[in-house]
Amino acid sequence: MKDYKELLQLTQKLLSYVDTLSLKYIQVRETGESGDFFGEVKPFADEVKEVNDEWKKQAYEWIKDVGPKNLYHQQIDSASEHIETISVQAFFPNTSRSRFNDVVASAKFILTSIIHEIEGESLK
Repeated sequence: MKDYKELLQLTQKLLSYVDTLSLKYIQVRETGESGDFFGEVKPFADEVKEVNDEWKKQAYEWIKDVGPKNLYHQQIDSASEHIETISVQAFFPNTSRSRFNDVVASAKFILTSIIHEIEGESLK
């Protein structure tokens, strides 16, 4: 059986990014000040995108190899898009609070589901 430690690490890193972005969004909403696009937003979004792209590729392979219950390519696509979206939107106070929170919750659900599946496999 193939080892999915790197996918697990990437998934945990993305989950950490999502938590960081949630906190950033709260801060930006409270201050009402947008992040500096070229100084703060773009560098952070690029960093997240790099991890996100590698995660997506490895998650696709994992689904093909393992065929986990209730996790499909569409969910990987959705989580990847959500993470990319919030990596920019978190820096702007005019972002809809309910939409932002829904997207965060969706991404977190998929990421934690993958973590539980991988950790469950390693116990078998």
